Amino acid sequence: MNKYIIGDNLDLLKSTKSESVDLIYLDPPYNTGRNFGDFVDKFESMQFYREKFMKPRLIECHRIIKKTGNIAVHVDPTISHHIKILLDEIFGEKKFVNEVAWVTGGNAKNKTKMNRFHDTIIIYKKSNKSTFNPQYLPYDDAYRKSSSVKVCTITKKEYVTTAIHNSQPEINPRINLRYEWNGHKKQWYVSLEKMKKLHAENRLKYNAKGVPRIKRFLEEMDGIPIRDVWSDINNTQGPEKLDYATQKPVKLLERIIKMLSNKGELVLDPFAGSGTTGRASINLNRNYILFDISKKGKNEFEKSIKKLDK
Repeated sequence: MNKYIIGDNLDLLKSTKSESVDLIYLDPPYNTGRNFGDFVDKFESMQFYREKFMKPRLIECHRIIKKTGNIAVHVDPTISHHIKILLDEIFGEKKFVNEVAWVTGGNAKNKTKMNRFHDTIIIYKKSNKSTFNPQYLPYDDAYRKSSSVKVCTITKKEYVTTAIHNSQPEINPRINLRYEWNGHKKQWYVSLEKMKKLHAENRLKYNAKGVPRIKRFLEEMDGIPIRDVWSDINNTQGPEKLDYATQKPVKLLERIIKMLSNKGELVLDPFAGSGTTGRASINLNRNYILFDISKKGKNEFEKSIKKLDK
């Protein structure tokens, strides 16, 4: 653990113990045909790329992921459908979790088609026991100024309201939660004792008909749930930029790692490049294993680690 190993990642994956890894993140070649300097992203055909290059590596990834583990494959929209078909085949269609659009930006002119403005991160789980930690964004000014946010006249705290009764009780009947409150007999989400307590604490907001909703103060809530379009993380820039093409931002990897693994677990990146996955893992108290065929990538990673140590 906590090593950057140079070599053919297929051989290295085959030598890795079965069900020993908690999360695999990979940012493989995209078969763009471009020469990035650090590597040439070109294969003899898309069929070769999919069947001979990616498929055997994804099969090994599936083998070494724990039952509680996940895989996140970072590609672009031109090949995302090829990768998703492979993941459906290897992990199973029902193991699909999310397809994230990471907004990368770019203003280059294109007269033949719309410019690509995002990368795709495809997430699959090993089993229904796989780790998923919801992540949240802080409430911003736009949200706080929205019509749904009110200020409590008593506590002076900002709050939103959510329903406290089931509008379709026949779908999930709970007879023990059916009672009359304030002249309305409904199936509530809380017991009568809890309802009395909430009322006494001024945690209920009544409409004109006297039907309550529960007040949820912003300071007690997690934040705005992160959805499957990520536009708040910029491309790699500033002090973290290394001398390596296609480097991804540390914040992007931190989000993926926090969402799909827990502290102390093992994260593996078989296309490690400049080692962003390792840097993010260190920041978040995870262990890591990095594979790549490029010695330059390892050198850049080691330089970045020395900066972290300082």
